[in-house]
Amino acid sequence: MAHDNLKNAKRARNDEFYTQYADIQKEIEAYLEYDADVFRGKVVYCNCDDPFESNFFRYFILNFKKLGLKQLITTSYKPSPVANTQLELYGDDNTLPKAKGRPKLTANKFIINEVHDIDGGSEFNLKSVARKLKANKNNEWTPLEGDGDFRSAECIELLKQSDIVVTNPPFSLFKEYVAQLVEYGKKFLIIGNTNSITYLEIFPLIRNNKIWLGCTNFNVGMFFKVPDDWERFHHIDDETGWKIARVSTSCWYTNLDHGRRHEPLNLMTMAENLKYSKNLKGKSAYDRYFNYDAIDVGTYKEIPSDYDGVMGVPVTFLDKYNPDQFEIVGNSDDGSMMRELGVRALGHKFISAYRARGGTGHYSPGMRMLGLLEPQARIIFKRLLIRHRTKPTKLEKR
Repeated sequence: MAHDNLKNAKRARNDEFYTQYADIQKEIEAYLEYDADVFRGKVVYCNCDDPFESNFFRYFILNFKKLGLKQLITTSYKPSPVANTQLELYGDDNTLPKAKGRPKLTANKFIINEVHDIDGGSEFNLKSVARKLKANKNNEWTPLEGDGDFRSAECIELLKQSDIVVTNPPFSLFKEYVAQLVEYGKKFLIIGNTNSITYLEIFPLIRNNKIWLGCTNFNVGMFFKVPDDWERFHHIDDETGWKIARVSTSCWYTNLDHGRRHEPLNLMTMAENLKYSKNLKGKSAYDRYFNYDAIDVGTYKEIPSDYDGVMGVPVTFLDKYNPDQFEIVGNSDDGSMMRELGVRALGHKFISAYRARGGTGHYSPGMRMLGLLEPQARIIFKRLLIRHRTKPTKLEKR
């Protein structure tokens, strides 16, 4: 339910879900441990963030010097009454539109070239940031002509100027958002739905090592600040009083390298797994698929070290995926890909055996889902097809 609410809010562009500072800090510091200069001399662009509500903006402002940023650009995704209220502090700013009566709400652009010392504690509030921005004439704070949509011409021009994009984009536009980043060849660290892994537009990028999961564990999920009137939430933060909701189907996606993705899995042999694994207890062999020459592996811990063929593993394997150790072959959600790999249609015989065992679901004989051999005769839900790299090689630095 929390995920559905979040997705709907994003689609309506009435998004008031904000990533927690601690989650951003934890994720980014993992990249700094791998490469302390990953952000040095770079232009970071947060293009879906109201800077006065976004912890992305807060993190990069507070760590501007530490990271060695060249520039920080942020644009609000929709008209922000919060930001516009603060714009009034710039009473003598000639760049602001003159209007009678109630100020016109606009999306805003912030270009930060220089940051003096800013207290990250209780004094880090809208007014203190506004005063410091106003005092520093090297920074730019102006309204956008449009609504701040990342697809608009003015936001694309800012994207072209950037080196690394870091933000929490609208989940409902995730495929389009990633496609834009790839088109313009940008480095990025973004949050998305875990189900995006098997999207037809996203999976080929993962298979070809153009995009991968971030450093935070895949299965942890993330916590977001939600509006005060939100009914379903996880807890209330003791310090701020904010309502916090957990979204289990959320994770980081990136093309920035980090050490965790190069940690090899220590695996047992097939014989050792059959002897010691609780899930394989009593079996003399791994289950095989009815319609494809591969074994089914229920968890990454049971991947045999001495098997050279194709293996079907859960999607959660990606959290442990080391591209120097494994090759991703296919995605069972992609019917065309399954056909190209030689996965046969299930057929009437298999479907009949599956139904006889009480199997349910809208499966037809012509489908190319992965199914286990009889007498198990059951459909396997979502598998990535992988195999060991015969000669592990280091990926080219990107």
